[in-house]
Amino acid sequence: MRRAEKEIRDRREMEAVIREARVCRLGLADGGEPYVVPLCFGWDGEALYFHGDAAGRKMDILGRNDRVCVELDVVGGMREAAQACAWSVSYRSVMAFGRARIVEDHEEKRRALERIMAQYSSAAHVFSDESIRRATIVKVSVERMSGKQSGAEREGAPGE
Repeated sequence: MRRAEKEIRDRREMEAVIREARVCRLGLADGGEPYVVPLCFGWDGEALYFHGDAAGRKMDILGRNDRVCVELDVVGGMREAAQACAWSVSYRSVMAFGRARIVEDHEEKRRALERIMAQYSSAAHVFSDESIRRATIVKVSVERMSGKQSGAEREGAPGE
């Protein structure tokens, strides 16, 4: 990272960003063209999960290239300044790189759906066997990740 003072090195801090994030952005390579999709997700400490339609551009690309990048962020707020170029945004973000695969196992799909719901709610959820069977779940096994923050005081950052 070019600006070391902005780097988040501690994995626990990166996982805190992931737990606070509400949307992940899945980056795919479609031949020579990038393709980014915002998604709801779940995290189990080693992998990210999302669900979606079994057909479509995202799934077509994943069928050809399982290498992905995922971006997650938590925005703390805008920091205004007298000069336009001195404005900034307080944020924390994580970039994760890995491989994606379709989850086929029924119990793994159930656990993935539980992780997705746990990202947004502390309530217990029950999934019918039919809804699990119909669900298309993608697992991104994270191989490496990095974190970045801006706004040293992180003023207004959620959860602080």
